[in-house]
Amino acid sequence: MAKSQQTYNKKEKEKAKQKKREEKQKKREARKAEKSPGIDFAYVDFNGNLVDTPPDPSMKVEVDAEDIVLGIPKKEEGEREAFDPVRKGKVSFYDSSKGFGFIVDNENNEKYFTHVSGIIDEIAENDQVSFELEKGQRGMNAVKVQKI
Repeated sequence: MAKSQQTYNKKEKEKAKQKKREEKQKKREARKAEKSPGIDFAYVDFNGNLVDTPPDPSMKVEVDAEDIVLGIPKKEEGEREAFDPVRKGKVSFYDSSKGFGFIVDNENNEKYFTHVSGIIDEIAENDQVSFELEKGQRGMNAVKVQKI
């Protein structure tokens, strides 16, 4: 009588599993042999680059903790503010019914949007005005607009 096909398949599957286990074990041993003994180090040189050699201690720079400034340094009394927030310009367009317009800056000829909520005095086209800039959704907006 012949053996059933199922037992043959079971034996073949078991042989394949055993072969996979042996291959896995060989790969694991090869990786262990390939690794160098000890720990690899990475150093940071004085320029902030990663290197495999330790940095030269003679190039070490001493820094006092008091010299480190976190944030924006405070201005001294003698220092003047470099940027003047109040700018001057000319109203190129203004629609009072819709409540918005545009102002052309005298210094850089940039056009800035202005809204009725940022206007202090009544303005009309071609009026000379002073204003400040504020960051808006679509760029810089003119606010605190006053006639000169």
